[in-house]
Amino acid sequence: MHPLVGEFLSIGSLVEKLLHLDPLWIYVIVALLVFLEDAVFIGFAIPGETAAIVAGVASSLEHVDLGLAIVIVVSAAILGDSVGYEVGKHFFGPKVLHSGLLSRHRARIDGAHDFLRRRGGIAVFLGRFTAFFRAMMPALAGSAHLPYRTFLKWNAIGGVVWGTLWVVVGHIAGSSYHAIEQKVGRSSGIAAVVLVVLLLVIWKIRSERRAD
Repeated sequence: MHPLVGEFLSIGSLVEKLLHLDPLWIYVIVALLVFLEDAVFIGFAIPGETAAIVAGVASSLEHVDLGLAIVIVVSAAILGDSVGYEVGKHFFGPKVLHSGLLSRHRARIDGAHDFLRRRGGIAVFLGRFTAFFRAMMPALAGSAHLPYRTFLKWNAIGGVVWGTLWVVVGHIAGSSYHAIEQKVGRSSGIAAVVLVVLLLVIWKIRSERRAD
């Protein structure tokens, strides 16, 4: 099986499982996934953006409240980035940067460091919209000793824009569910919503990989 096929199937499985959970667990799991993606510098393996989209889909299915879902995603993003900043500040030295774990990302890490030196807080904001930099930028900002007040301002702006955008995108993607459910049933409605979310995630992954 091609790696991308396996990746998309695992995303589809995540979406289906989340959509069938109790609302409280949807909030908790979405918050945890978004937080972990930002809090640890290996977070590019954690589907935080997918979780934000799923929260929006769940709100369109009336499983969770849209406003609360946005608040939870945004808060988890900002808090996760702040933890990532502290990790970078205290633990993310040259030894970690040159470890085997990150060796295959060397060019992108060097590019992110250079971008951070040139643009400061704006780099933190822009990094929020690419999966790799969303995971790495907070730690890089901490290791570069970017003033925390500057970091927090741009981190908060990025978190609000990013979190609101993807939850609303998920909500819009799931809005077709009720019409489909009336025509062909609940299972087909859920399947259609999962397909729409998969297409959104596939488009985002492919656009980011073309940019690398």
